[in-house]
Amino acid sequence: MTAPALRPVHVVGVATTRFGKHLDRTLGSLTEEAVAGALADAGLSVDAVGTAVFSNAAAGVLCGQEMIRGQVALKGTGLAGIPVVNTENACASGGSAVHLAWLAVASGQVDTAISVGAEKLFHPDKARSFAAIESGTDLSLQREGETVTGGSVMMGAYAAQARAYAAEHGDIADALAAVAVKNRTFASGNPDAQFRDPVSIDDVAASRPVADPLRLLTCSPLTDGAAAVVLTARDGASTGDVSIATTTMVSHRSGSSVVRRAADQAYSATGLTAADIDVFALHDACAFAELVQYEQVGLVPVGQGADAARDGRTGPGGTAPVNTDGGLLSRGHALGATGVAQIVELTRQLRGSAGQRQVPDARRALAVNSGGWMGDDYATSVATLLTGVA
Repeated sequence: MTAPALRPVHVVGVATTRFGKHLDRTLGSLTEEAVAGALADAGLSVDAVGTAVFSNAAAGVLCGQEMIRGQVALKGTGLAGIPVVNTENACASGGSAVHLAWLAVASGQVDTAISVGAEKLFHPDKARSFAAIESGTDLSLQREGETVTGGSVMMGAYAAQARAYAAEHGDIADALAAVAVKNRTFASGNPDAQFRDPVSIDDVAASRPVADPLRLLTCSPLTDGAAAVVLTARDGASTGDVSIATTTMVSHRSGSSVVRRAADQAYSATGLTAADIDVFALHDACAFAELVQYEQVGLVPVGQGADAARDGRTGPGGTAPVNTDGGLLSRGHALGATGVAQIVELTRQLRGSAGQRQVPDARRALAVNSGGWMGDDYATSVATLLTGVA
């Protein structure tokens, strides 16, 4: 059976709030700011939007709001009354929301859709925040007893993988530090990033240990914030020079990498390879996660991720810039907003409007947003491939 043809989908509006600690703001106020900014960027009114897909991961655990999070968060945006789809897919909630909005537009169900991701992860009781993160792991599995100092169970899982990687490929402490320094350098040019002050290799080495070999500056922080993306199939849209060529979503399957499968499906759908991509947004929940994803998305062969971090290939002026807005490490990891924020940054790169962090002549971009943990890999991963004008 032949699959139905999909319509081209343009990214016409993008916005984020400032990421960081927003104890004085509600999830709704952050959502309203992001929605208003994205619609203004698109030059559209709320009446033009046919459906909204809202992503949030932790509100149920942190404040008890379940089931209708999007309807509640969006009620002050003017979008009330249209279909609202809630997505909760751990740290991949945002990428999942963009994926679903793209499907709605590409399939012809609506002409215009908005994806909105928002998270309030800070809580007066930090243990509640880490409990919310741990709820995105397979709780039926036996824990290995990893000691994590002041961090989440996810950092223990990453640390165990990092040690296994180092045992096979050699010490990576300097490469992990290089990733952290690189992402902070990019974030210094992003006014919405949580952390913008540059750091050095020595600063990383002096930061508090979390779980060997991870240190504080190589782990993503708790973050509040929101992001929104407006998608349309309408020809002649004023800012329709960026399109989503495809998005792919996969789930955990033992023995295979979800990141690799999601990226490979995106490449297959578009006829592109990693060598054709000008700028990447990868899921750097910690520095090791970014490093190993260099290999999983095909930037470098297996075992050479550390070399790519050390030699500056993925940094400013490099041949394959990664996380130009600072990534999760420095922009911040507001779970439900993260995957949407990736699309915001890559859209700005392809428009040529990223300011001092702009990648010259960027025309193709890949975002990978992953989340949840099944003991040996993420629970799910979403890859989104965007193209700009030639």
